Amino acid sequence: MAEVVNMPRLSDTMEEGTVAKWHKQIGDKVEEGDLLAEIETDKATMEFEAFQEGVLLHIGVEEGNTAPVDSILAILGEKGEDISALLNGGGSAPAPKEEKESAPEEAAPAPVAEEKAEAPSANGDRLKASPLAKKLAEDKGIDINQVKGSGEGGRIVKRDIDNYQAPSSAPAAAPQVNMGSAGAAPAGMAYDELPVSQMRKTIARRLSESKFSAPHFYLTLDIDMDQAIEARKSINAVAETKISFNDFVIKAAAVALKQHPVINSSWDGDVIRRNHDINIGMAVAVDEGLLVPVIRHADQKGLATINREAKEFAGKARDKKLQPQEWEGNTFTISNLGMFGIEEFTAIINSPDACILAVGGIKQVPVVKNGEVVPGNVMKVTLSCDHRVVDGASGAAFLQTFKGILESPLNMLL
Repeated sequence: MAEVVNMPRLSDTMEEGTVAKWHKQIGDKVEEGDLLAEIETDKATMEFEAFQEGVLLHIGVEEGNTAPVDSILAILGEKGEDISALLNGGGSAPAPKEEKESAPEEAAPAPVAEEKAEAPSANGDRLKASPLAKKLAEDKGIDINQVKGSGEGGRIVKRDIDNYQAPSSAPAAAPQVNMGSAGAAPAGMAYDELPVSQMRKTIARRLSESKFSAPHFYLTLDIDMDQAIEARKSINAVAETKISFNDFVIKAAAVALKQHPVINSSWDGDVIRRNHDINIGMAVAVDEGLLVPVIRHADQKGLATINREAKEFAGKARDKKLQPQEWEGNTFTISNLGMFGIEEFTAIINSPDACILAVGGIKQVPVVKNGEVVPGNVMKVTLSCDHRVVDGASGAAFLQTFKGILESPLNMLL
């Protein structure tokens, strides 16, 4: 008997998923545990294994397309089985925006919404192309006006881009004027409308919720980094693992949080959750936005261990290989833009944390020491606090402890 395979919820914040790749095609035999598809969530691309067995009778979401959690991803059953009842009464997925690669009788007509996304071609006619085909053409540097469509009504689809061979002397692409749904553009203005990834959608939603639900306030402090610079030089001169300033910041924050548990808390409606574990989220910039892998029990780890985990997580984040247990459970977050030459900035709190620390770069400036103006190395940090949980005095006390640790790095060992 045929069974529906629903779009799985692969993360706690996932509301819809995008099929990055199918590993089975219609008519293929599927065994329990077989790799069925790769699904892009808001945080990573994850492999999805079949929990049933049978023949793949229907693909509800084509590669590159998106569907809500629990919608029809696929249908497995016996060869030749009638699945019309499941499709009609099972809450099928929205019509796909890309072509069906299967038999012609299963092809679906292009949705009306896609027709609205068409742009004028070079000869003034309406250009029919799927969003995935447009993106592939842009990525490959192909002038989509030169591509002949093989889809319904001459529509350009993925296979047309994959099979396209540019002529030896192709004319330069004419700029396309896109009068998108965001409002009419001035006459002659050329621009692109880019699809919003699952990651970017989640970032937009969660940061908007944080910014407008948590009353933020900000505390900024200068830290003398002379001793930290010397300590790092001494450690790296003898250690196999080369410690970064970011490792110092993570460790110093963890030690300070242990002394100021109010900062290591969360707002939870009717209660404030005081976290016993110190799990520091480390904001990592990736092509499509921001991921925050978590270094757990950071107060109990040495600089070398923190360095190793930070490098490993940063690599996984950029490759979209993070697993749910590696991005969940943060109690405090650090966002460091110092390596980009940013001296000072404020960050939006990463829910459910009560605070986030924005770290700028180390800059050499004149400072006063022992009554004399001398060169000094200063790093600015800004603590964003949720005023429902943290008061100004509590935030300031944490920063003073954090500052003291970095200005006397041996305090990390106490």
